[in-house]
Amino acid sequence: MTGAPAVPEGRIVLVRHGKTEWSESGQHTGTTDIPLTAEGEADASRLQERLSGFDFGLVLSSPMQRARRTAEIAGFGSPEVDPNLVEWDYGAYEGRTTKEIRAEVGYEWAAFEHGVVPGETPGETVEEVAARASRVLLRAAPVLATRDVLLFGHGHALRVLATTFLREQPRFAAKLLLDAGSVSVLEYEREQPAIKLWNSLG
Repeated sequence: MTGAPAVPEGRIVLVRHGKTEWSESGQHTGTTDIPLTAEGEADASRLQERLSGFDFGLVLSSPMQRARRTAEIAGFGSPEVDPNLVEWDYGAYEGRTTKEIRAEVGYEWAAFEHGVVPGETPGETVEEVAARASRVLLRAAPVLATRDVLLFGHGHALRVLATTFLREQPRFAAKLLLDAGSVSVLEYEREQPAIKLWNSLG
């Protein structure tokens, strides 16, 4: 169609940081800035080859050391930090497992369904996480016209970002599992945002 906007040629590549002690124990890790484990660093070392086939015009990372260190080991030096890629602020549920939270509240609590409550930090709603994701996607949009974009971030926040890209409701992210050290690829199929690859570990 004459005058129709061009379909973006680039892809969005999502990398969840390598393993940490809390990712292995199932503790919610939002604002706590903990390092990778030795296994997490090994996860990151395998990323360089897996990402070699892309043409990145923009590389962004969460400010948290677990994401920045993953980027560094993967061969991307010191990536540009975007605070909008930080993990969900879990408020009073920071550092706690789902089992512990359910024992306290007395029902089958789930972050995407029931949200969080304030603690040492205010916490965020899933809609607030999605709003941050939208700002990342707006920043990526000009680059995606012709080149790929690489994002180093966190499990829940990247799931919400993918859902936002797909133009779904934020709570749809509950259905998109994302493991530490995984690679996922989003792209456009004609005009439709789509998942090309999800939660790949090798």
